[in-house]
Amino acid sequence: MIREPAETTVSEAGTVEIPLGVLAEAGLSPGADIIVYSDGDGRLVIRRKDDAIRDLLENGAL
Repeated sequence: MIREPAETTVSEAGTVEIPLGVLAEAGLSPGADIIVYSDGDGRLVIRRKDDAIRDLLENGAL
């Protein structure tokens, strides 16, 4: 798999723009419902909403 590294900046409003190529590599398209949370170690996790809810119901954790 070819990874497309991307650099972005957190705006003054607290938003981040993720390039479409990175989203496409993850199988996400514009309009996809996602959940974003901190993994507690400085990393952010972006998950498909359906996958995150399924894991929460089945395992009790994200």
